[in-house]
Amino acid sequence: MGSPDVTTEYRQFRFQRPPGSTELVLIRHGESAPARFDRAYPYRDGHGDPELAPQGREQARRLADRFADDHFDAIYVTTLRRTAETAQPLADRLGIVPKVEPDLREVHLGEWEGGLLRKHVAEEHPLVTEMNVKQRWDVIPGAESTEHLAERVGAGIRRIAGAHPDQRVAVVVHGGVIGQALAMATGSMPFAFIGADNASVSVLVVAGEQWILRGYNDTSHL
Repeated sequence: MGSPDVTTEYRQFRFQRPPGSTELVLIRHGESAPARFDRAYPYRDGHGDPELAPQGREQARRLADRFADDHFDAIYVTTLRRTAETAQPLADRLGIVPKVEPDLREVHLGEWEGGLLRKHVAEEHPLVTEMNVKQRWDVIPGAESTEHLAERVGAGIRRIAGAHPDQRVAVVVHGGVIGQALAMATGSMPFAFIGADNASVSVLVVAGEQWILRGYNDTSHL
């Protein structure tokens, strides 16, 4: 090899998606209707299924404004209506019909479904502390295990990525799902990324078994 040209400049590396990878723009649904125990709570397939609150509908509109000039190859939602309602303004703006990925529905909370988790968090129930210390949902009686959640979230993410190589996809999901996916991507503790804000944006690049975190909890549009 010859001597290097001492005048050549080497700029810093700029990230590029690996060939065949998929960029998943993970969006947490907008704020859902508050839980009240003087009226029936809606359910779907055993999961609490509230609609968006007025604040959540406004968040969904702002989300659509943010991405109005962006390109997405597909939009995915879950079986729970708060994700579909969040995605709809963006889908209408871009002319995309959302697809449903059932495995990305929210973590099942067992006996604390139907708004009880919110109540117990607000009242500082001792099991909430234990849940956070152990970083396991199944501290709650009847709740889904971390292992089962990881298995189905992984299956859902891989299914979407496998269907969209070299593409960019919006995926409107839930806080527990985002937390699990990003923990799997980074090898962090299970609850390290729990707490993404309503209508926030996180970005995950999936390249086979390599998952690359590119952004977390962006709420600049709100």
